[in-house]
Amino acid sequence: MSTSKTTPSKVTRTKKTAVKAKVTSAPPAKTAPPETAAPETPVTSADFANALRKKELVDRVVARTGAKKRDAKPVVEALLSELGEALADGRSLVLPPLGRVRINREKKLTNGRVIVAKIRQNNPPLKAALKPSNNGSGD
Repeated sequence: MSTSKTTPSKVTRTKKTAVKAKVTSAPPAKTAPPETAAPETPVTSADFANALRKKELVDRVVARTGAKKRDAKPVVEALLSELGEALADGRSLVLPPLGRVRINREKKLTNGRVIVAKIRQNNPPLKAALKPSNNGSGD
């Protein structure tokens, strides 16, 4: 029993040495290791030089469908809005012929979010012009 009792001077001395030991033996703060999965590359204006913009997308839809631009533009905008909302909700997209879009990682920022996604597309089918046709034209 006498060993479990300590005098106030010993307790005080023990606390001081314990505090000093903690301060001097504390390891330096570690920094987070850099991500090795996808190194970030700086975005330049050359990266966006060949990007498909909404205006060009609307023009292509008009040319392909023959619809009027004033009719096609709201449809394209609604489609882009729905795709954006689905990605924001964390949903995968299965949209042939675009392919399958799956979200790999997501990072929330103060002014938005960064989504890293994987898009898988099937090989496009051979065009009908390349295949011999059997339409009975008799060449």
